[in-house]
Amino acid sequence: MGPLKYIFQKPMPTRRLAKWQILFTEFDIVYVTRTAMKTQALADHLAENPVDDEYQPLSTYFLDEEVNSVEVISKDTNAWKMFFDGVVNTKGVRIGAILISPTGQHYPATARLRFFCTNNTAEYEACIMGMNMEIDQDVKELLIMGDSDLIIQQAQREWET
Repeated sequence: MGPLKYIFQKPMPTRRLAKWQILFTEFDIVYVTRTAMKTQALADHLAENPVDDEYQPLSTYFLDEEVNSVEVISKDTNAWKMFFDGVVNTKGVRIGAILISPTGQHYPATARLRFFCTNNTAEYEACIMGMNMEIDQDVKELLIMGDSDLIIQQAQREWET
């Protein structure tokens, strides 16, 4: 749409551009900038490929499927649980962690980081904050859970740091 934009928005067209403007006026073309190209591409794709009776969902293979699953943990365990998460967006960097005792007592903590960092760094900071809380509570056994595959794999020593 770049050339059309140029033709339609030129205030004083000369020779060839004037000729093209005159030819295009026959078709009632209105130039509108597209702000969300990805969304429009997705909508176009879905419109061109409707779901019919022959539709088969994708069978995607996930590496390390045990990380991408929910596991039931028995209630009689003496281990504390820690959940952590970090987020980076236009409003800043925020981290959070929550410790849950074997008796069900919750100890939440959140913080806003005063420096810009990547999403992985925010996840690390959230995990570190939760582990510092664990040290302060003098916890002996801790089950750490988070949505960062990078941190989980490194903590299990499956990936190098």
